[in-house]
Amino acid sequence: MAVPRAAAFSLLALVVSVRHSAAVNELKFDEALITVSSYLPEPVALLYTSDYCYRCLPQLLLTVPSGTSAHSANATVIISTRFTLTMQVVRGTGNASPVCSWDRLYEEHGHYIILVRSDQNTSAVLCERSEDRSPTNSHIHWAARRDSCKTVTGGPPASSTTVLLQRLRIDKNLRHPNGDVCFPWTPSEVSWRWARVPGVLQRLGFTYFLVALMHTRFSKENLDGEESHQWKAAIRDIVMYWPEWTIIIALETIWLCLTFLLPVPGCPKGYLGPGGIGDYGQYPNCTGGAAGYIDKWLLGAAHIYHYPTCKELYKTTQPFDPEGVLGTINSAVMAFWGLQAGKIILIYRKHPLRILKRFLIWAIFLGIISAILTKCTRDEGFIPVNKNLWSLTFVTTLSCFSFLLLGLMFYVIDVRHWWGGQPFIYPGMNSIFVYVGHSLLGTYFPFNWEIKDWTSHYEFLGQDVLGTALWVFVSYLLYRKKFFLKI
Repeated sequence: MAVPRAAAFSLLALVVSVRHSAAVNELKFDEALITVSSYLPEPVALLYTSDYCYRCLPQLLLTVPSGTSAHSANATVIISTRFTLTMQVVRGTGNASPVCSWDRLYEEHGHYIILVRSDQNTSAVLCERSEDRSPTNSHIHWAARRDSCKTVTGGPPASSTTVLLQRLRIDKNLRHPNGDVCFPWTPSEVSWRWARVPGVLQRLGFTYFLVALMHTRFSKENLDGEESHQWKAAIRDIVMYWPEWTIIIALETIWLCLTFLLPVPGCPKGYLGPGGIGDYGQYPNCTGGAAGYIDKWLLGAAHIYHYPTCKELYKTTQPFDPEGVLGTINSAVMAFWGLQAGKIILIYRKHPLRILKRFLIWAIFLGIISAILTKCTRDEGFIPVNKNLWSLTFVTTLSCFSFLLLGLMFYVIDVRHWWGGQPFIYPGMNSIFVYVGHSLLGTYFPFNWEIKDWTSHYEFLGQDVLGTALWVFVSYLLYRKKFFLKI
């Protein structure tokens, strides 16, 4: 005899609260609990796809054993609540067509029940969803996070349960509790066989060296040139430095040609995706396209970053360095836009309104380029905004907002004198010192400590706020001492 719907939900809620209390108590922040109860006489599988995983293959989340019309088979899984998930229930082990599917952003610490049963009249499979416990109201998503998937599988309620831990996270040994990537070695273990060659400081050093060398060669002593031609005076900040513009355009042309025309074995030309399970698993070894291929060819796979951000979400197996060779070209282009802003301030220093107008014009121009190349979408454009690839649209989009923000700050601080920039000017004038200091001391007290409450964002938030405040205070003391570390 089939179990009535209301009775089934009541019985399942009791089973969850009694038999899975250990799993429930393990919930940390950004985690929720899902229990699947199946009355079908065959196994069923629950698959998922993250909303942020572009064109991804559904991944197996858990498998529920066969049940009966009188007794359900149950399985419980802890999921991440960071992104909207597309869920699918399929018969068997996961290769069949889904019998039901839905999209939902599960909320932190919520306990959700999925009841899978056959309709008594039509024999169709029904997936009925409910909440056993309401989620907590937490909307602070910028604290450090951990993703995990812990599965508890079992047969009918009378049988014993077994625990299977499935970790869906980047290797914990490579991250501190605050989520910052640390060096995966100790001084006694350093070896050139696998030492990483690219890096943030390496990229900054090469970028500024290239832009500074170029500007040193073509800089002008007299910025107050003749303005005999009105059209030339309107674009004096460009005309005076035409050799620099030629070099930058040539560099960007090289980036475009290598990115979209370089043949990469096993990958389509111009591939910009993450590989792995992305693009429906067609190109699993094409992580980063030409950028990844060039890094492995020039530096060797052992000398680039092995834990890119796409590794966890897209299940990639290839190393990829976000500070690689090809992306450094566009970082130089971005630095050039900063140089251009400085030229505008110096050339039109006697006319603040002209400075603001040019900042606005450049912001609109770069914003239009971004809108066209991205088609105003996240993933569907010609060149999506991608920080790891340091794509052209990443450069134009950030430069667009940088011109807008710089114009606003210029007006508030330099024109109207409403604000002096404190306290941001203190770490800003010693940014390299703060960066290196945090890299060396970020894992020590008082910047970091052992987290006691993993169920809330608040201790992580307090840790981050205190660490930031301490570095601002240190940089203020250095500012008072007139100590500035430069590269």
